[in-house]
Amino acid sequence: MVNREIAKTLDRIAYLLDLKGGNSFKINAYRGAARSLERLDKDVKEIYKDEGKKGLEKISGIGKSIAEKVEEYLKKGKIKFLKDLEEETSIRQIVTHYFETKGLNLKQLKESAKKREIVYSRFTKPAKQLLELSGSVSKAQEAIDKVAGWAKSRNLDYAIETVFKKWLELDRLKPKEIVKKPFFQNRPMIWSQTKNRWYVIGDGGEWLEFAGKENEIEWRLEK
Repeated sequence: MVNREIAKTLDRIAYLLDLKGGNSFKINAYRGAARSLERLDKDVKEIYKDEGKKGLEKISGIGKSIAEKVEEYLKKGKIKFLKDLEEETSIRQIVTHYFETKGLNLKQLKESAKKREIVYSRFTKPAKQLLELSGSVSKAQEAIDKVAGWAKSRNLDYAIETVFKKWLELDRLKPKEIVKKPFFQNRPMIWSQTKNRWYVIGDGGEWLEFAGKENEIEWRLEK
């Protein structure tokens, strides 16, 4: 049903308004309208076909302004207000995504910026440069994801500027393979393909046949 598509669009508007620092009442109105559309047991297209915009305004949580945007979506398949918001918040989207890869959500980022724990303006210039380099917000975010995955797997810190430095090798950046190694009572183990059994490596390097159970083997991650 188109209801879910429109609900997703309204949620996106709410998120970008929140990102922009918009009025909380307006943000909640869009989210409330999205939830109403998701719960609606009738296709909103049918409601609009039968009753027009007035019918949309009868839906719980949808006022005149949001009804106009729902109508626009039904007629054109998109909402200009959303497109404008996407463009207006492009730099903020990149900066926010960067911090999300660092484990901070939007709420935490706002609180940290308010306390001056994070100087938000410090990140806007490199984010703008990354947008110009990549050509779109989605490609900039994809590049950040690649650098984040590569750096985290090596326990390295990274900044937005790291993406510039690694730009020409982004396609070759891969997270370091994480290997699980078997141990028994803190001693390494080895699997013998020829004998089809496990062995424990002794202190002198000798192979001691493992007589325990599979669930006694401890698998440790080694990066």
